[in-house]
Amino acid sequence: MKKLSILLILFSLMMIGANTSAQAQILDEPPVDGLFEDGGGFINTRPVPYPPLRKADVMWQRRIWRTVDMRQKMNQAFYYPLEPHNHWRSFITVILDALKEGSITAYDISPTDEFLVPLTHREIINRQVDTLHNTFKRPYPPYDEYDSLIFTIFDDTKVMRIRIKEDWYFDKQRSQMLVRIIGICPVMMKELGGEEFPEPLFWIYFPEARPILAKALVYNRHNDAMRLTYDDVFWKRIFESYVYKESNVYDRKIAEYASGIDALYESERIKDEIFTFENDLWEY
Repeated sequence: MKKLSILLILFSLMMIGANTSAQAQILDEPPVDGLFEDGGGFINTRPVPYPPLRKADVMWQRRIWRTVDMRQKMNQAFYYPLEPHNHWRSFITVILDALKEGSITAYDISPTDEFLVPLTHREIINRQVDTLHNTFKRPYPPYDEYDSLIFTIFDDTKVMRIRIKEDWYFDKQRSQMLVRIIGICPVMMKELGGEEFPEPLFWIYFPEARPILAKALVYNRHNDAMRLTYDDVFWKRIFESYVYKESNVYDRKIAEYASGIDALYESERIKDEIFTFENDLWEY
């Protein structure tokens, strides 16, 4: 009888210890995934303010359109990660999340690339949803035909380019050649007949998007300890790009009057012209 009582007491103590251990596990804080408690994650920063600018101080100005291809090595931080983690999101994910929250406004594509017609997040998604009716023939007798519906949904991993509209200007008050990004446009790459072609989705007014981009981390391939945001990448121009259009009397793109290697030469000519103008101002 005494042995039975002792066993019951020991069993009760074990159950109490197990419950205490379970409660301790529930109450314990989750593991720190990194060197610090924030895990090097979310930051709450503000974009660097633009320097003051008077219209009278702008003695020269040129509008440039350029393309950032995310498949280039230096630009891959715009494309990845495909799945958000540790507060890291791809560029298109940051933009779409902001549009869904109503933090920024998207504008429809226009021939002049102006911010004219606002678009909602739902309208953008619905434009990429397509239903295709197709007729197939069964591979066995009686080889009858049947109809099939193929649904195409929005796939943000197909967004592989960014178009940038920017103004270069010379500020005579500071004696500097400066640039301001005016708009950004995500571009989806689609395939048709075995060929790839770009489809611009919408324009974003860049100054409006800067507060959102300043809080979104981007991978820094040189140093994990030095955190960068998408606003830093654009502000410091840490990307590779090529010019596809400059302001001209015909309002045409380079591809409309040059192709192949000639188009590349023309793109480089436009970039060199900007820096040559600044250098010529200091020649005596």
